[in-house]
Amino acid sequence: MLSRIDLRGRTLGTAELRRTLPRGAADVDSVVDTVRPVVEAIREHGAAAALDYGEKFDQVRPSSVRVPAEVITEAGENLDPVVRAALVEAIRRARIVHSAQRRGDTVTEVATGGFVTEKWVPVERVGLYVPGGKAVYPSSVIMNVVPAQVAGVGSLVVASPPQADFGGWPHPTILGACALLGVDEVWAVGGAQAVALLAHGGEDTDGLELEPVDMVTGPGNVYVTAAKRLCRSVVGIDSEAGPTEIAVLADHTADPVHIAYDLISQAEHDPNAASVLVTDSEQLADAVAREVEARYTVTLNADRVREALEGPQSGIVLVDGIDAGLRVVDAYAAEHLEVQTRDSAADAARVRNAGAIFVGAYSPVPLGDYAAGSNHVLPTSGTARHSSGLSVQTFLRGIHVIDYDRAALKEIAPTVVALADAERLPAHGEAVRARFEDLTAEEEEQ
Repeated sequence: MLSRIDLRGRTLGTAELRRTLPRGAADVDSVVDTVRPVVEAIREHGAAAALDYGEKFDQVRPSSVRVPAEVITEAGENLDPVVRAALVEAIRRARIVHSAQRRGDTVTEVATGGFVTEKWVPVERVGLYVPGGKAVYPSSVIMNVVPAQVAGVGSLVVASPPQADFGGWPHPTILGACALLGVDEVWAVGGAQAVALLAHGGEDTDGLELEPVDMVTGPGNVYVTAAKRLCRSVVGIDSEAGPTEIAVLADHTADPVHIAYDLISQAEHDPNAASVLVTDSEQLADAVAREVEARYTVTLNADRVREALEGPQSGIVLVDGIDAGLRVVDAYAAEHLEVQTRDSAADAARVRNAGAIFVGAYSPVPLGDYAAGSNHVLPTSGTARHSSGLSVQTFLRGIHVIDYDRAALKEIAPTVVALADAERLPAHGEAVRARFEDLTAEEEEQ
């Protein structure tokens, strides 16, 4: 089921490694032209167009875009007690972690009387997308809402696809999670049309305004990603997320049953999900392959798992040792990286590129998906080489405030003038000199 790439005895450069390693990727370019008319129609016609497309794609049309407050409240009250307790605990842990991320303003005195302050200002209004296709994702409500709330975002709206089985509203568990978090604005709209409507706004069926947002975050399928790309000149986005990924760096000390279940767990998300094992132990590779074959069939989503594990984006990579394995996982830059080696903590500390790192046998990826306190909205498709996961910082903007008095500006004026002249932009220098010299008299003399 899992293909193999044997890199033992080979030393590959970074570029060749990236070409050689299995990789799942969403072909966003292939659907951009399909999504573009959707975005343009919603920009022109607002909510009516969004509802039309939702009915066309999902065969369901809610009576309004905005979910009534009583529907959200009822969903919160009717949550299964076990699910409620789990959500409450996941929220608690997420708040602990994300509250520690909030940056404070910094004031720097560059020179006597010359100050530069960096202040952090939250985005004013944010649209948080929560998928609702192959699975139900209340965890994504938590992962998007908590950091936005901690950042101090003033206005939040959650968008999630309407469900024919639930009166045209999003899944009750999604609405219940919103209720627990105090989110009172939820839109029953999904897919590309949700992103477009969040970006451009419109008028609901009852005539009330659906205010556009300043930023859209949250995972979604390739159509959602294409819509984000098309709307990013209008709103900010967190990332262009691709299919989920797990890479496991392991040696002979790892338990093959644990690894098999971890690979299967991510494969059940999507047929395009990537599950990759990197190991220097052929014996472990063989054992994991056997355990995967033996265990995947008992899962609820066995067909989906099989398709993902048999795809070219999944496989086993054999390496000469853990040092070589570290080079491989850094080149791969997985969304989720598990390190299960003899010295997991030390080896994990050497990793440079990953969306999130899970250390040792008792920190599996599903822990991070739900209740570690970390965020599960992470960079995919190798973008962890340069991008971070969703955090409080995603929703904050750094603004520099420059405050120089007269003496401080006069002291630095010759430097500004010299650089302005060097760049052949003399008016820049004159804007400074005019505060200390009579440039009118100078011009008359010329």
